[in-house]
Amino acid sequence: MQTFGPLDLGCFRFEAGDDGVAVLTWDTPGRSMNVIAEWAIEELDAVLARVVDDAAITGVVVVSAKAEFSGGADLALIERLIADYRAAAAADAVAAATALFERSRRLSVLYRRIETCGKPWVVAIAGRCLGGGLELALAAHARVAADDGATRIGLPEVKVGLFPGAGGTQRVMRMLEPERALTFLTGGREHGTAEAAALGLVDRVVPRERLVDEARAMIAAGIETVKPWDRSGFRPPGGGGPYTPAGYRFWPAAIARYRQETSDNYPAVRLLLRAAFEGLQLPIDRALTVESRLFAELLAGPEAAAMIRTVFAEKRALDRLVRRPAGVPHRLPDTVGVLGAGFMGSAIAAALALAGFEVVLVDRDAAAASRGRETALAGLAERVRVRHLEGAAAEAAMRCLTAGEGTEALSGAGLVIEAVFEDAATKRAALAAISDVVADDAVIATNTSALPLAGLADAVRRPERFLGLHFFSPVDRMRLVEVIRGGETDDATLALALDVVGRLGKTPIVVADGRGFYVSRVVAAYVGEGVRMLTEGVPPAMVETVGRLAGMPTGPLALADEIGLDVAWRVVEASLAGAASSGDPVARVFSALAPERGRLGRKGGAGFYDYPAGGRKALWPGLAGFVGRPRPAETIRVEGLKQRFLVVQALETVRALVEGVVADAREADVGSVLGFGFPAFTGGTASYVDGLGTARFAAMCSELADRHGERFRPPMLLAELAAGGGTLRGRFAVA
Repeated sequence: MQTFGPLDLGCFRFEAGDDGVAVLTWDTPGRSMNVIAEWAIEELDAVLARVVDDAAITGVVVVSAKAEFSGGADLALIERLIADYRAAAAADAVAAATALFERSRRLSVLYRRIETCGKPWVVAIAGRCLGGGLELALAAHARVAADDGATRIGLPEVKVGLFPGAGGTQRVMRMLEPERALTFLTGGREHGTAEAAALGLVDRVVPRERLVDEARAMIAAGIETVKPWDRSGFRPPGGGGPYTPAGYRFWPAAIARYRQETSDNYPAVRLLLRAAFEGLQLPIDRALTVESRLFAELLAGPEAAAMIRTVFAEKRALDRLVRRPAGVPHRLPDTVGVLGAGFMGSAIAAALALAGFEVVLVDRDAAAASRGRETALAGLAERVRVRHLEGAAAEAAMRCLTAGEGTEALSGAGLVIEAVFEDAATKRAALAAISDVVADDAVIATNTSALPLAGLADAVRRPERFLGLHFFSPVDRMRLVEVIRGGETDDATLALALDVVGRLGKTPIVVADGRGFYVSRVVAAYVGEGVRMLTEGVPPAMVETVGRLAGMPTGPLALADEIGLDVAWRVVEASLAGAASSGDPVARVFSALAPERGRLGRKGGAGFYDYPAGGRKALWPGLAGFVGRPRPAETIRVEGLKQRFLVVQALETVRALVEGVVADAREADVGSVLGFGFPAFTGGTASYVDGLGTARFAAMCSELADRHGERFRPPMLLAELAAGGGTLRGRFAVA
């Protein structure tokens, strides 16, 4: 009998016990969380060889040395695979595709060898176990998880334009009934251990300190090392594969639901469905090969690279506060005040309290402030109810949030966020009242979506300590915050604001002052284009449908209702500077809805849609009375409408970059995806332009301007970039 001693490879430590069970401890150096990189794959391969060769080893327990089990694959590895493929494809496309297939399936092949090595592997999960880390656990022969709120499992790859490519699609589809399996695979959600155990993805749930002992005991008691799908006669749960009576009922509905929810814009989800559908018809080894081929196909396309770059790499850089002024000491306020206890103010106060700040919520009187506090607490309780928040965290936040009486209650706050009604005079009065009571070094922020800071700054005593913080609704779910730097805002003020946003766990983009800043002006362009289509005779339902087909999360009319048509009207009225009286179609429609008919959107129960109590919203039939004469649907080019929706937003982004409202195209990309749902598969508004090529985009804009008006006329910068083969991301980048 050959035996080996302990092995320390760098990412993994491997040591066999007297009982023959080896403990494999995962501890990626220099990382807060274990990730799967090329060297980790190589080391795990060496461990497997040791296990197979050493007859004294009877099984393996995999455990993490960190608080989390694994965050999955290092996306930098995926980015390298894509970059290498693109470089090689220019010379030999076939050889490049073959190399991409072989390199991208290394982990899948390794996991399959673990699964079939003949010795039991048990993964002991504590903390988050995601992506490729969970795929390792699924390839093992059993899983034991810690019974605590911090331990969660999931396959979130679809959120960054990928799908589980190391066997995840095939194993999940063979472990769960089809509907549950696809929900798990396509939802990207993290599941607690109780839920995972109920699904059957975790075998046992025990206290964290007993994980390794329990795993050893499972091996000692005997674990089947041949998976069900490797046995003769295996049938997937739920009645078999696609070509069975159950399959005939399930798969057409699943594919229809995918198309309804994504408009077939997201290749990762489409290819995931193909992998699941085709894989269930094949033996597991051939199914894994199909998964690998589809995964390589996904990496070879533009969408995965764009999403990984924007949604992961660049968002992570912004989360790390790369725009924070250098050399400014970190300083967080002990107490944050919020003036305005309405819907937004109470939600901002709840987010601050949840982040551990002492929060004072103030309104026009004590009763209004108390109602705002109750609203904030009710929101926290609802998040606990739907399991989006731990009860202990909500209780701690409740203790941090108090209702104050009068602006004097804000005197001790190091930061005060004004969140009153979106009206310049109202905000000026509120800001002046705050400025009268806070210390000279306190920072005052206005939560505004469109009002220029230049018209508000003179209401405060120290405009250098004043800036904008544009939170998005709903605050608990929207990850973006626009940090608006006023003309006199100093570095210390900007740094403190960014530190606070970072503490909230949100992603900041820094923008310059100007009406609408960045997000609101691009949203206004999208909504305005939808309204113009109405006046051209495009049926309202088609306007909404095409907006979603273009990749937007909601149609422009529904979005306008969510914003509030009175707010939209004020923005349009100010931006057009009198064009309403000269017949601008957008101004005419908003004027007819908001000031004339009192249709204010969802908050008023009536806007472009009707919102019956207890019923589903429906487009208002009265729209036909003041929009363009309806055109027959067959005369309308859907692709042309989709193009208008995307181009008008991207072109407004170009203008914002040219004007210096946004300094970095990467921030424009992240802000567009997180702030208003610009199609993530494009990488964002700037990446959309660069992906088409600046020359092609400029030509599209000129053609649209000739057909539909000067709002599509491209700025000269695009022609300059096109002539030199330049890109927005190359031209607009902050070091």
